[in-house]
Amino acid sequence: MFLHGEITKDLSRAKKFFEDIISYTIGPFTLDDIIINKTNSINIVDVREYDDYIKGHIPYAVHIPYKEIQNHMEMLEKDKITVIYTYSDSCPRAYNTALTLVDKHYPAITLRGGFKEWKKFDLDIIKTDSPHYEDSDEKEN
Repeated sequence: MFLHGEITKDLSRAKKFFEDIISYTIGPFTLDDIIINKTNSINIVDVREYDDYIKGHIPYAVHIPYKEIQNHMEMLEKDKITVIYTYSDSCPRAYNTALTLVDKHYPAITLRGGFKEWKKFDLDIIKTDSPHYEDSDEKEN
């Protein structure tokens, strides 16, 4: 039987869990700062459905559906950290994709709050029908 209290009282396990969250996630403002100042230092991958991607995505994000990540890893530079996002933290696609990438020796982290959190802070959004930011001239904001 699962006893929530027993797990939450394991303070060393809790500490490791929260340290991992901090280490393997990035917030919207930090990602925005990286995009503005050092665009070439990361890969950004949107694993949402394509229709949602073209309606709006984070600048420089490429669209790779989470079920197809193993077929498109060549799109990512292995020496860069890959930031993965989906709709929100309640959607496991980003975590599953990160797990797949890390298993193949690609450094990966997820965007805390996903695209929902990005939009909440009114950060730049790209609208396009192309999977690559540089092909788009339509920029919101």
